[in-house]
Amino acid sequence: MELNGVAALVTGGASGLGEATVKELASAGATTVIADLNAELGEALAKEVGGVFVTTDVSDENQVQAAVQAAVDTGKPLRVAVSCAGIGWATRTVNKEGTPHDLESYKKVIEVNLIGTFNTVRLAGAAMSKTEPVGEDGERGAIVNTASLAGIEGQIGQIAYSSSKGGIIGMTVPAARDLAAAGIRVNTIAPGILDTPIYGDGPGSEEFKQKLAAPVPFPKRLGTPGEFGHLARTLLENSYLNAEVVRIDGGLRMQPK
Repeated sequence: MELNGVAALVTGGASGLGEATVKELASAGATTVIADLNAELGEALAKEVGGVFVTTDVSDENQVQAAVQAAVDTGKPLRVAVSCAGIGWATRTVNKEGTPHDLESYKKVIEVNLIGTFNTVRLAGAAMSKTEPVGEDGERGAIVNTASLAGIEGQIGQIAYSSSKGGIIGMTVPAARDLAAAGIRVNTIAPGILDTPIYGDGPGSEEFKQKLAAPVPFPKRLGTPGEFGHLARTLLENSYLNAEVVRIDGGLRMQPK
């Protein structure tokens, strides 16, 4: 699919994996709509790439719809949606003191990561379905969701995060089948350990990241947001890639902790 001249919606687009994806899509000629809660970073990035920023809580139907509408309002056909928005923290199902996982925090992770992704898929997909088909295949758009290795091999304390990311993996095939009639493809990226701002800066941070990279077979380092963005672009541009979950992890297989 040709990205030049289309509108692209990226949730969680103000930083990390989303920011790298925004820059990659902009470099391909797409007009990007950055949907995020961080207005300062989002507006600065939108200015840098000639895009649009929309304050968006992905778990809120009206706010996601407003972001989709902003993409439609660019005057370019909305053909791309990439979901990068997500949260997570470590809590055991039952801790060593016998205290069960807090239910509200579990619900919050599911609401943002899983329901937020579904919100984006359904609302962006509906807008894409109204565009004119292009090319020999009659393609109208492509969607890329972000899962995690935790959705396949969740570690201790990742019960909420793994549930949410496993749900994203599970929606890949049925979403692709549902949207096939409209000429829309759906793929999912399952990242391993990528070097994002979540790990902080400074000597202590670098030492911690070296420990994280130790189990990675090759290359023996953390992945970069740029590598994620490049993969997202590949999944969008290659029209025969559909209903796939693609790991980007340097061959890493997660240990229990």
